[in-house]
Amino acid sequence: MRTIRVYADTSVFGGVFDEEFSEPSRRFFGRVVKGEFALLLSMQVVEELAPAPEQVRRALLDLPADCVETVAIDPEATALADAYMEAGTLGRSSRMDALHVAVATVAGADVIVSWNFAHIVNYDRIRMFNGVNVLRGYRPVDIRSPLEMGYEEEHEDV
Repeated sequence: MRTIRVYADTSVFGGVFDEEFSEPSRRFFGRVVKGEFALLLSMQVVEELAPAPEQVRRALLDLPADCVETVAIDPEATALADAYMEAGTLGRSSRMDALHVAVATVAGADVIVSWNFAHIVNYDRIRMFNGVNVLRGYRPVDIRSPLEMGYEEEHEDV
């Protein structure tokens, strides 16, 4: 079975230490460490985490290197982010959010995880991101919160 390739934006790392988001964020990263998900990471996430508190940066630094695949912010991803902006998917002040989605799409992520409900994990925006993706020859990408990426094994009846 192929490992699911998941791009996590910066909010997921911060979520590890947020009371509301901690449990599902930790469960998500636990599945990454177990090898159930291949974590895609862009330099944008690393740069956005640089000014974060030490404990938030540790959420990334403590992940085993073999669990993380670095993906590039290349001209193709930049052009796709621009296409999202031109289509009105996001406003100009949210270009970095568009770049997260574009980098993940170009890298072939199966899923993007985020706690950013305003700009990324948002039904209307997901439809717009994927509309642009299809028009540009990319496949649609699934966008979820970490809460949707876990399950309780002890309650599983399947």
